[in-house]
Amino acid sequence: MIHFPPLSVRRCWYAFLLVLTFSLTDATAQDVPSAVIKSDDLHVNLYLPDATKGYYRGSRFDWSGVVSQLTYQGHTYFGQWFPRYDPYLHDAIIGPVEAFDPIGYEEAKAGEEFLKIGIGRIRKIDEEPYRFTAPFEITDHGKWRVKKTKNSVSFRQHLSKKNGYGYQYTKTVELAKGQPEMKLVHRLENTGKNPIKTRVYNHNFFMLDNKPIGPAYEVSFPFQPTLISNTRGMGTVTEISGNKVVFKEAIPPGESIYFVLGGYSEEASDYDITLTNRKSGYGVRITNDHPIVFLPFWGIHTTLCPEPYMDVHVMPGESQSWTTTYSFFSTHSSPQQP
Repeated sequence: MIHFPPLSVRRCWYAFLLVLTFSLTDATAQDVPSAVIKSDDLHVNLYLPDATKGYYRGSRFDWSGVVSQLTYQGHTYFGQWFPRYDPYLHDAIIGPVEAFDPIGYEEAKAGEEFLKIGIGRIRKIDEEPYRFTAPFEITDHGKWRVKKTKNSVSFRQHLSKKNGYGYQYTKTVELAKGQPEMKLVHRLENTGKNPIKTRVYNHNFFMLDNKPIGPAYEVSFPFQPTLISNTRGMGTVTEISGNKVVFKEAIPPGESIYFVLGGYSEEASDYDITLTNRKSGYGVRITNDHPIVFLPFWGIHTTLCPEPYMDVHVMPGESQSWTTTYSFFSTHSSPQQP
């Protein structure tokens, strides 16, 4: 008979292997294109888009504005949350990263192309429904331009017109003066003949001081959240208490939580999410000038991710702009108002 070690011992070994793997995979990211921006309050490291040397070269997430680390008053907010790094792996990415729904996927036949903003043209593999885990081939990355200042980095991707679709997408990561605030400022211009209709969400891979996700954390909203669907975790690991999602226990290594929340209105004022580690007293408030249209909530032992979606609809010759604001705070002082 095979005797397995106790669960506590197995979890210790799992944690040790994670640390070892993170150390090894971090070393592979030392030579990728990157930039640093600073304000009086924040120090931010970013990875830059590059088709041959970029940290992330997958087909799921927007290549621009990948924040590898942000530091506020000596406390860190992001980092490598996953055990295995591969630049083409769909989720081997760090920070407050965004993903757009595919455009033209259902109309394209197998072998033809569809679009994802911030990535480019992608070849459809088969007639199966779109799945973000598939190893899609990127056929056209477009043309990227990056402009850096002391406290901002601007990314511009131009994708030429083809099959009725074309766009110019700009994202600027900028730090506010005089307050601990980072803005993601977006503009999407439709240069093609077809309307662009998609949704975009931010995965928000938070890792506050690399502390395990558990009872020290809470996530609050300006509305009373309701449970739309519960795949795993709600009622066991987490629960809704008033206007907050709180943790009853830590997420065990190797397990995850996932559920979908409702209760928000069609007003942009409800796109207002505050994540706090009550033990350290540090947190972040996320606001946007567009309303939430879908609100999943995902987490594992190493990262916590409220994932608000918003709509992007741009007619030919027109543009749409939106801004997401991250306000970092200590509970010794009040969160910054947007």
